[in-house]
Amino acid sequence: MTLRAAIGPTALLALSLAACGGEGQPAGEDDGAATCDRECLVEVTDAYLAALVAGDPSAVPLAGDVAFVENVRRMRPGEGLWANAASGPTGFAIHVPDVVQQQAGFVGVLERDGETGPEPVLLALRLKLEDAEIVEAEHLVAGVNVNNMQRLQTPRAGLTSEVPAGSRQAHDDLVRIGLSYYDALDDNDGSLMPFADDCQRHENGMVTAGPQAGPGPNAAADRAPVARLCAAQLDSQTFVYIDRIEHRRLVAADPVTGLAMGFSHFRHPFDNLPYEVIHTDGSTSERNRENMPFDPFDMPAAHVFKVGADGLVHEIEAVGVVAPYDSPTGWD
Repeated sequence: MTLRAAIGPTALLALSLAACGGEGQPAGEDDGAATCDRECLVEVTDAYLAALVAGDPSAVPLAGDVAFVENVRRMRPGEGLWANAASGPTGFAIHVPDVVQQQAGFVGVLERDGETGPEPVLLALRLKLEDAEIVEAEHLVAGVNVNNMQRLQTPRAGLTSEVPAGSRQAHDDLVRIGLSYYDALDDNDGSLMPFADDCQRHENGMVTAGPQAGPGPNAAADRAPVARLCAAQLDSQTFVYIDRIEHRRLVAADPVTGLAMGFSHFRHPFDNLPYEVIHTDGSTSERNRENMPFDPFDMPAAHVFKVGADGLVHEIEAVGVVAPYDSPTGWD
């Protein structure tokens, strides 16, 4: 059975569905509904992206009452990136198909029409399928600083490589590990997520944690830096300014690649300054209004975590956008 057959000849391409009880059917859910396997979910994503660039929502099987949110605003298909996508995706593309949840995650670079011509953007995408239709579509669209494009040409190898079949984490374990990031970050406790020593986090193309990360904000040449490794950075208390992480959702987990993708909503009221940050030599420094002169803001974000055969998190790829403080999520 194909999704094309289920939705008629207007689909962009045929999307193979696994037979009930086969590879694509979540255990215990043999209800006769059409179900996408991994390949199908990737094809649905690619078809959606092609339709997005073409500006043609009718080219994909959107449910009549599809819920569509872009950058925390409820929209209708045809609005937002649907109206100004120019090309893509480029070679930077990460798929996270989740057969169990029937959701497809994606992070990649596209181009949209800007004031002076096409400009690159990072897209974090979530699609939810029911009965061979897309019932939810979620976009986070972030502009890209040209200085970060060098890291947005192709994904790091770990984000696209498969985990050996005998060493893969179970779907539910990937969900648990992915969700543990928000506890670790919110509690400023690097032990709450199983970070590998070589873990590296990129945010909108910037290296913000890991062995190759720079000295970080408020660094000074005459004193020891704040830790930059994924776990130790959290232990340093550098992220105390993040007051709350809300609307946490682990939207896709793929045992084949060891990827888990989460969406969340960060709140930054900056009402807990000053506070102390711990440096690598044990000394402390103060974060205060003088060195953090920021107005309150939100950051809706998506994170893709790579969990290796060792059960540790080696890569994190993040997309974040700035929103007014205390914004609704679009799904309220």
